[in-house]
This record gives sequence, C-alpha cells and structure tokens, in this order.
Amino acid sequence: MDAWFDEAATAKDPQKHINVVRTTRELRVEVSGVEVAKTNAPRLLFEGDLPVYIYIRKSDVHMELLKQTEHTTRCPYKGIANYYTLELSNGEKIDNMMWCYEEPISEEATGIKGLFSFYDSKANLYLDGVLLAKPANR
Repeated sequence: MDAWFDEAATAKDPQKHINVVRTTRELRVEVSGVEVAKTNAPRLLFEGDLPVYIYIRKSDVHMELLKQTEHTTRCPYKGIANYYTLELSNGEKIDNMMWCYEEPISEEATGIKGLFSFYDSKANLYLDGVLLAKPANR
C-alpha cells in the first residue's frame, strides 16, 4: 500500500489514531515534595508516534493548587485543551503545567473527556511507588 485514501470529508491520518487504555496502577504526581495528584485509575493515551500521556480524573487532582489560564491549544483529533497553572504555598508557580479536554471532538478521544494530563517534564511521576524519571529543570 502506497497511500491512504478515505472518502470521508474528515479523514484523518492513520498514524494519528487515538487509543485510550485504562489501568489500575497507582500513579502519584509530585512537585517540590507536594502531591499534586494521586490515582488508582489513570488512563493512558496512545496517539501515533507521540509519547504516551497519562490522564487523571479531576477528583484525583488537588484542584486547589491549580488556576485555569487563558492559554489553549487545538488538536485536530482531540479538540481544544484548556491549561492550568500550578501555584504552591511556597510561592512556586509552574505555568500551564496541566491541561484538560472538556469536549473532545472525536469519538476515539472521549475516553479523556474532562480528565487532566500534565507535562512529565515539570513534575515527578511515581508509578506504583517508583519514580519514573526526573523532570528537566523547570
């Protein structure tokens, strides 16, 4: 096969296929020793060749630490993402650290509707108690 053809007006590149997978592994998100989120029900978003992103229910996020910003981005497969800045009591602030797709535009992305994801380069991620990777300098 040399090319991908689709008669639909909204045909999408097959390399951009979205797959949302539920897991029961414990995930904890921490910044500067402060727990930002903790869940036993994360969802993993696989999208083509992009890195896997982890999404968490709003009820598993310490929303009192977040402030919604005016920043948005648009994905042709997921829709508009609204961003949130983390503000810790010690004054540390990480702009646009987390995002949420309130109204995904494709059926395959509905598994992340209203869930939060975050830049793993800006936080420590612990999966089943094991640190996945140290974030880059903020």
